[in-house]
Amino acid sequence: MADQPAAPSLLARIARRTGTPVYVYSAAAIAERYAAFTAAFGGYPHRVHYALKANSTLAVVRLVRALGGGVDANSGGEIDVALRAGCEPRDIVFTGVGKTPAELEQAVGIGVHVINAESLGEIERIDRLARASGRRAAVALRVNPDVAAGTHPHIATGGRTHKFGVPLGAAADTCRRALALDGVRLCGLHVHVGSQLGSSEPIREALGPITALAADLAREGCPLQHLDVGGGLGISYDGSDAPSVTEYARAVIDAVRPTGLRVIAEPGRWIVGPAGTLVASVVDVKDRAGGGRFVVLDAGMSELLRPALYGAFHRLEPLEPGPGTPVACDVVGPICETSDVFGAERLMPVPAVGDFIAIRDAGAYGAVMASNYNRHPLPAEVLIDGDGWRVIRRRQTVDDMVGLES
Repeated sequence: MADQPAAPSLLARIARRTGTPVYVYSAAAIAERYAAFTAAFGGYPHRVHYALKANSTLAVVRLVRALGGGVDANSGGEIDVALRAGCEPRDIVFTGVGKTPAELEQAVGIGVHVINAESLGEIERIDRLARASGRRAAVALRVNPDVAAGTHPHIATGGRTHKFGVPLGAAADTCRRALALDGVRLCGLHVHVGSQLGSSEPIREALGPITALAADLAREGCPLQHLDVGGGLGISYDGSDAPSVTEYARAVIDAVRPTGLRVIAEPGRWIVGPAGTLVASVVDVKDRAGGGRFVVLDAGMSELLRPALYGAFHRLEPLEPGPGTPVACDVVGPICETSDVFGAERLMPVPAVGDFIAIRDAGAYGAVMASNYNRHPLPAEVLIDGDGWRVIRRRQTVDDMVGLES
């Protein structure tokens, strides 16, 4: 599919107007990718619940809502963001491994579409809250299938040593015990094996035992309504081939169709990752021992943590490259950490101080993971929509940062 990321000339114009660092998103790319994802499921009953953890900026969430999507929230804060973006409670799936009493009370109180429960204890807590308020809460049990996701170990979630869900062997008994509770209605099963999946095989492998469990429960008189297959479909950061959304959807449908259950899917990165770019300015260039250059940017791990946290690769693109033979450059940030590196030995003409560098495919797990480390203000965010663009989150100030301190 032909994504529509922002052109270098437009990014440079935006950076001059807003200053840097600045995140820039393409509304057209988000809309195109959302449409492609839901279209891949064809006529099979399904709903897309966009994973807010990937990017929960209000304007982005409003855009996804306008496209017809629901949301997958991982905290009470994300539930609040969804509501402020115009979502109804029925549009919200509430996921998360450590839901607090206040968050559960919030979710039960407003009547979210479903709570993806992590344990029998959590189901029992939901039951008590629901009965106390005269409600019956919709619950799906998250099952850990013990499947290797083939992704970075920090973002794999479906192995037996991972904290997520209940082990497959305990799932049937947990469901039976949930059925005996008056305050909950068991309506689904949930599985999510990890993020940035490089093929459809892990989800295919995970759904085999999950659909078998659903069939067993149906035979016991517990017909479910849906299977939540999570998210995790990967994107290409380095230009190599990425998994096909059509292949992914076919793997899901082939596994789920015999159950007749509706599919809930929770893509995040796949929708917004390629639609976002972080633009930074060069603040210093200096020789590197052994040859090459250090190119120091005004953005670092405080703006985009993924390279320091995961060793993640992002394409680095000088927006207005000058003349000269490309040389090996270590493109680094200003943070006082050796791991604050966006890319080592990247070939490019030596930039000048003041030049702009685009860090591509930064629409997911970029702004949401930003911090004030070294007292860096959070960057501005911009949305390109049609022929225009607008600031959707102003740059944080030091006054904003210290406003809650005494």
